[in-house]
Amino acid sequence: MAIAQSVFDIAFGEASKHGAAKIRKIKLSIGEFSGAVKDSLDFAFEVLKKDTPASNAEIEIEVIKLKAVCGECGEVECRLGDLKLSCQICGCELNIIAGRDMTVDYIDLDEGE
Repeated sequence: MAIAQSVFDIAFGEASKHGAAKIRKIKLSIGEFSGAVKDSLDFAFEVLKKDTPASNAEIEIEVIKLKAVCGECGEVECRLGDLKLSCQICGCELNIIAGRDMTVDYIDLDEGE
């Protein structure tokens, strides 16, 4: 709930800054390794948006796959269950380059009414 509330705080702040009466859509990207769970966020958004300027807003959540780079071989694919962060090819330590972040990509506002 706290993550969803923070996203709404950002969206409501942007709506206020731009004089928008309603929020039509919020697009969010969450990294597979960020600790945020898409289904939990979907549920929290549905609960929290009632009786707010986002009451009819669509919430789109894109899950960004975990990616890592091997210092020796280059980029490799890994699955969330692959908790040993070493290259499957050469055994070198991997550096995660994507999949840990969470960003609000955009907020679609309705300035009418």
